[in-house]
Amino acid sequence: MKRYTFAALAAFTLACNPANAHDFTAGDLVINHPMAFETTKTAMTGGGYLSITNNGTTPDRLLGVRADFPKVELHTTEEKDGVAKMMHVEAIDILPGETVTFAPGGLHVMFMGLNGDPFEVGETIPATLIFEEAGEAEIVFNVEKRTGHGMDHSDHGAAH
Repeated sequence: MKRYTFAALAAFTLACNPANAHDFTAGDLVINHPMAFETTKTAMTGGGYLSITNNGTTPDRLLGVRADFPKVELHTTEEKDGVAKMMHVEAIDILPGETVTFAPGGLHVMFMGLNGDPFEVGETIPATLIFEEAGEAEIVFNVEKRTGHGMDHSDHGAAH
């Protein structure tokens, strides 16, 4: 699988959006802080997280994600009888003025087929988000350290 160290893609990321090096845009959509947590060496899957804000006046839909893995899908997590189950989602609506958040325990991008090649802190995962109206957006998921209590990424959209 094609993954790169942070240094290898720093110039690319900054060129995409110098104001905030980890935001990407597609039309009126802003993709904020795509990231994935490190995985164990035996993990067969990894999850990707981000938020998408629709600053436009018309709805859009996220139809899928492409990346260099055997399979990449949009998933949600549903709980039934105290058991969490991940479910494939065909598309995700992004209404005008709304932000859709992908986070652990909810919506996420599922990267399948790691096959002994874990996500490691500092790596980056190039991917393409496919939108119905805005078209394709080339983004980069940064692999970050997993913490025991989740991570708050709410300040990543703020100007620094």
